Amino acid sequence: MGELKVERLLINYKTLEEFKRFKEYGNQELSMLEDLQSNIVENNSDSPFYGIYYGDTLIARMSLYKVDKKYDKFFDPPHDYLELWKLEVLPHYRGKGYGRKLVDFAKTYALPIKTNPRVNSHGFWEKLGFQKAKYEMERDFGQNPLLWLPNGVLERTNS
Repeated sequence: MGELKVERLLINYKTLEEFKRFKEYGNQELSMLEDLQSNIVENNSDSPFYGIYYGDTLIARMSLYKVDKKYDKFFDPPHDYLELWKLEVLPHYRGKGYGRKLVDFAKTYALPIKTNPRVNSHGFWEKLGFQKAKYEMERDFGQNPLLWLPNGVLERTNS
């Protein structure tokens, strides 16, 4: 994999053009174009988008949002957590560890991470230590959330 690193992506029209390349290959539910377009204000905005470049080509990306503990329905006691909303790797680069590199980057924040697996990706998330949420709330918009817990964080149960 070499010296490739995860970078915070700028919210600008260059990134918008790079995201269009993913739309050509990807699943519509993973499209981040609309998310990016609604966030385009200026380059120095706090971007929720992260990516890996191979040369000048964006080859892997994710959106990562911090959720305040006042909205937490998953952990006891309540915690701030990260929602890994979308993760995608261009087809030619899949199976080479780039998705793992993005998730490992998210884990460096040492906060719990919640994701809703998409497109037959349960096995990927489970290999990275994510588990089904035990707390049966009104399902997360019809999804089955998976959670990753750093040491010392307890998941809420139905009791």
